[in-house]
Amino acid sequence: MATLILVRHGRSTANTAGLLAGWTPGVALDERGAEQAAALPGRLAAVPLAAAVSSPLQRCRETLAPLLAARPELELHTDDRIGECHYGDWSNRKLSELSDEPLMKIVQQHPSAAAFPGGESMRAMQARAVDAVREWNARIEEEHGSDAVFLMCSHGDIIKSLVADALGMHLDLFQRIHVDPCSVTAVRYTPTRPFLLRLGDTGDFGSLAPRPAPAPDAGTADFESATEDGGNGVVGGGAGAA
Repeated sequence: MATLILVRHGRSTANTAGLLAGWTPGVALDERGAEQAAALPGRLAAVPLAAAVSSPLQRCRETLAPLLAARPELELHTDDRIGECHYGDWSNRKLSELSDEPLMKIVQQHPSAAAFPGGESMRAMQARAVDAVREWNARIEEEHGSDAVFLMCSHGDIIKSLVADALGMHLDLFQRIHVDPCSVTAVRYTPTRPFLLRLGDTGDFGSLAPRPAPAPDAGTADFESATEDGGNGVVGGGAGAA
């Protein structure tokens, strides 16, 4: 079966503002995100791509724009099922405020039971994304053969949930997975099992260096560092290394 390259969108204005964007319109790449997107064609230069599939959200489409410009023959498809989680009433709110919500403990420790008010459950989010991958795998293999490689540009929680599925992990463990903005994750699917080939690869190992302690009046990036250091995953994926 096909090999899937999962690309998380580049760093967005919501990431750096510490907002849980969800499906909020008008969320674009910031300057760093645009740089990350511009580097993507070079990072994938050696990989033949049969197709590209994108979340419909602006930050994903902007991430793929340089790649599509470099490969005019590459056909782009849009699939709502790999769009961001529908966070409902949590959308466009600051993560620093949401950390005190009782639901956040469920999101962190028992995500299969978490449902966002006015939005969807994390279980439903994973199910639709997995369905999309299964259907695209079959389509790509039928049209391009079992050795074909295709790309999906999506979001942090979506990619984490797809990795959990590929590894046979329960959704309740998916907060143990982290993918930075514009990172590349690759899964090779076979008739018997998937193989995880890459996870959150940015080629930048600077993010593994110790981070400074957050200031008392911690801003967005410091909040994310404190959250990860405290054992929690960053809902939505976070802004990555500074």
